[in-house]
Amino acid sequence: MSQTVVQSLYIIAFALFIYGLMGLTGPRTAVRGNWLAATGMGVAVIATLITEGMGNWWLIVLGLAIGTAVGVPAARKVKMTAMPQMVALFNGVGGGAVALIAWVEFRQDHGFEHEPAYVAIASLFAALVGSISFWGSNIAFGKLQELLPGRPIGIGKLQQPMNLALLVIALGCGVAVVAGGRSEWLMIGLLVASGVLGVTVVLPIGGADMPVVISLLNAFTGLSAAAMGLALDNTALIVAGMIVGASGSILTNLMAKAMNRSIPAIVAGGFGGTAVAGAVDAGDRTVRSTGAADAAIQLAYANQVIVVPGYGMAVAQAQHAVREMADLLRDKGVEVYYAIHPVAGRMPGHMNVLLAEADVPYERLREMEDINGEFARTDVALVIGANDVTNPAADTDPGSPIYGMPILKVNQARSVIVLKRSMNPGFAGVDNALYYDARTTMLFGDAKSSVGEITEDLKAL
Repeated sequence: MSQTVVQSLYIIAFALFIYGLMGLTGPRTAVRGNWLAATGMGVAVIATLITEGMGNWWLIVLGLAIGTAVGVPAARKVKMTAMPQMVALFNGVGGGAVALIAWVEFRQDHGFEHEPAYVAIASLFAALVGSISFWGSNIAFGKLQELLPGRPIGIGKLQQPMNLALLVIALGCGVAVVAGGRSEWLMIGLLVASGVLGVTVVLPIGGADMPVVISLLNAFTGLSAAAMGLALDNTALIVAGMIVGASGSILTNLMAKAMNRSIPAIVAGGFGGTAVAGAVDAGDRTVRSTGAADAAIQLAYANQVIVVPGYGMAVAQAQHAVREMADLLRDKGVEVYYAIHPVAGRMPGHMNVLLAEADVPYERLREMEDINGEFARTDVALVIGANDVTNPAADTDPGSPIYGMPILKVNQARSVIVLKRSMNPGFAGVDNALYYDARTTMLFGDAKSSVGEITEDLKAL
C-alpha cells in the first residue's frame, strides 16, 4: 500500500511538471506554470520522504531549513540584472549536490561492491557531470558578476590537450571503480579531475557566449540528476532530470543556431569579454549625437517604431520607463513593437523576462525571424543598450569575430536612435559599425533617464 501511494504521488508530480512547463510558453501563464511545477516538486519531495527506509529525519529537516533560509531570501532580493548570475549559481548547486550524493553512495556501498554494474556506472556518470556543472557554473557566475574578467582566459594551444587529459583522468578513475577498485582516492580523483575540467572548459569561453554556456550547464545538471535517479531507483529524479536535460539541450542548440556557432566551437573557447574603459577609437568615422527633444519629435511623428532592448536596458532598470514611453506613443497613433534577439542580454530569454515584468503586452514582442522584415518599413528603430545583436559587421565584415551571426537588421530602418552610456563595445568586445551609419544618432546617458526625458518631451508635443 505504501509503495502504491508513493508511485501515485510521483505520477501527480510528473503531471504537474509537464503542465508547469506548458505554462512557461507565455508570460500570462508563466507565473501559474511556475507554481504548478513548484507544487509538483513539493509532491515529489513528500513522496520521497514517505518511502520506506528513509534516513535520519533530523538531518533531512535541517537540510530543508538551511535550503529554505538561503534560497527564499536570495530569490526575492535578487535584481533582474543579476538574474543570469543567480540562474548560473543555483544551477551549479544542483550539479554539486548530485556529485556529493554520488560520493556518499560510493562510501556507503564500499565502492559499489555489492551493486549491479549499472548502478556504479550511473553514479560515476552523475559525479563526473555534476562536478563539471558545479565548478563550470561557478566560473560562469564569476564572469557574469564581473568577479572574473569576461574575456576568454586560457593557455592557448595547450588548452584542449589539457582538457582532454583531465577528461581521460576522470574517466580512468571511473573505469577503475567499475572494474573493482575500492579505494576512495579513485572517487576523489574523479571528482577533482572533473571539477578542474569544469573550470578549464568555461574559463576560455568569452562573455558573449555566456547565455549558451548557462543553458548547456543547465542541461548537464539535469542529466546528472537523471543518472543519479537511475542509480538510486528514484523515479522523481529520473523524470525531473530528464526534463531539465532535454529542455536544456534543446535550448542550447537553438541559441547556438541563433549565433550561427557550433556548440563544440563555443566549448573550445568562445569570443568576447568585458570592454576596456574609454571610448573606442572611431578613426575617421563620424558619430552624430542627439538630444531627448529631437528623439521625441522623431518618435512622435513616426508611423512605426521598433524598440530593440539589450543588456543596457537591464542595467539601467529602464523597462518600466520604456513601457510608459511606448504607451504614450501608441496613444498618439504610433505602432510600437519590440525586437527580441535570442541571445540579447546575459541569459536565455532575458529581455522577455524584463519586459514581462513591466507588463509589456506579449503580442508586441517579435522574435528576430518575424521582425527583421519590418525594419525596412520602420520609421525609427530605438536601440536601448543592445550592442552585438545589432552590429552590421556580422553581415558585412568577414574578418569580424561575429561574422555570420544572425542579427537584428536595425540598420535598414529609416532612422536609428541608439541609447548608450558611451562608445564602449558590447560584451563581445567588438566595435559596432551601426554607430557610424549616416542614419544613426546617439543619445548618450543612462537609459532610464534618457527614456524618461523622451517621455516628458513627448507629453509636451
